[in-house]
Amino acid sequence: MTHDTQTLYQHGTLALLVPGLLAGTQTVGELMHHGDTGIGTLTGLNGELIMRAGHVYQVNADGAVREVDADERVPFANVHFQDDHQVATLTGLDYAALCDQIAAAVGTQNIFYAVRLVGTFAHVQTRAVRGRTTPPFATLAATAATQSIFNAEHVEGTLSGYYSPALYGGATSPGFHLHFLSADRQFGGHVLDAQVGNATLFIQEFSDFQLHLPTTDASFRQEQFDTAQVLRDINQAEH
Repeated sequence: MTHDTQTLYQHGTLALLVPGLLAGTQTVGELMHHGDTGIGTLTGLNGELIMRAGHVYQVNADGAVREVDADERVPFANVHFQDDHQVATLTGLDYAALCDQIAAAVGTQNIFYAVRLVGTFAHVQTRAVRGRTTPPFATLAATAATQSIFNAEHVEGTLSGYYSPALYGGATSPGFHLHFLSADRQFGGHVLDAQVGNATLFIQEFSDFQLHLPTTDASFRQEQFDTAQVLRDINQAEH
């Protein structure tokens, strides 16, 4: 089967998470029809998801990693079919320098692209959110405030995720949104900081962005979003 490798698929928006619209509105199985690689979160903002080669892993707020079942649900996720290309070998970079190097390799701030960095890391700091699995759900800011932070030294693994142009802030989280999963699948989460040891950078650019909305969810249909507050809360929670 030939897959569309030019499209970044997204279910839900970052904006809907801000007021606490965290109900799972798509199954992981349905999500996987649109990609074999990606990131996201489960119902209630419960943990951080990493999809790799058609397998989906959750890092929960206790730091445990497990494989997710196809019938579990997401309020938000990004996926694509992997067809990236090697662009550089990076060594000895802190997180800010890493992001600068990735941006320089792509050469534009105006497109969506996937990032995959595979190798060794001198240090990785991640977080995972302890969300509620049943309603009522808290706001994005309140839920993010309860996050757990984890650190690993001299770890081998993959840092992966996406760059989204600022133009689409609200629908997405502007800039880089990256997750980490160690090679032994014992450590991971949403990346807060990293020190690259020696790693290979792969990039995949997208010409199409497909946004799938939870149009049958009553809470989403009725919510009146405060655009300015949405962008402030996304920036605070995701970066």
